[in-house]
Amino acid sequence: MSFLDRVNQVQKAVGDLLFPRRCPFCDAIVEKDLLCRRCRGALPFTEGRALQKGTFGRCASPLWYEGDVRKAILRYKFNGRMGGLNCFGSLMAQCAAEELSGEFDAITWVPISRKRLRQRGFDQSRLLAASVCVDWHTEPVETLKKVVDNPPQSGTEDAAARRANVLGVYEPADPAAIAGKRWLLVDDVITTGSTLAECARVLKEAGAADVVCLTLAAARRG
Repeated sequence: MSFLDRVNQVQKAVGDLLFPRRCPFCDAIVEKDLLCRRCRGALPFTEGRALQKGTFGRCASPLWYEGDVRKAILRYKFNGRMGGLNCFGSLMAQCAAEELSGEFDAITWVPISRKRLRQRGFDQSRLLAASVCVDWHTEPVETLKKVVDNPPQSGTEDAAARRANVLGVYEPADPAAIAGKRWLLVDDVITTGSTLAECARVLKEAGAADVVCLTLAAARRG
């Protein structure tokens, strides 16, 4: 082991001591795994109901949007808690491999507006897409831009109102890069699917061969 390797090893050990890895759902310290043993058995995994169909096409989600999952996503999205990204990406990548294997050639995400990006400082779905890509040794591609800073979907419960709220707010960033490819579209949560449906529509109108979707969590229907 070289001197530089020893220095890096010491720095990592000190970092692990001062800033130990924590489970993103319950904040328990974890040493090797990304998810603590308790949450591995207690979280609301979608299991046999991970895949759902709708106007958005097909969407896979490893978790239900409730309890500690909902709290963890809100902490990440609104408080900038980035420590769980590796865990989130790993769960999503595994779910995509199980439910959507062989159905996409490239990965993209649902973007936020420039105004929201300035306020928040990061695009949560872009980071999720990048985290999903880690194990696949690839990178997500920017295909969409949000040109209208519409009100948040979380403030609207009616499905028709949600569809109207996102109509026309996205445009293709580069149609030539979209055409002919099968896309995996990544977002944080699917509720009614209106946002994913609108993004999928724009991608297909720009020439995408197909669009399938992946989110970290899904709201239970009914």
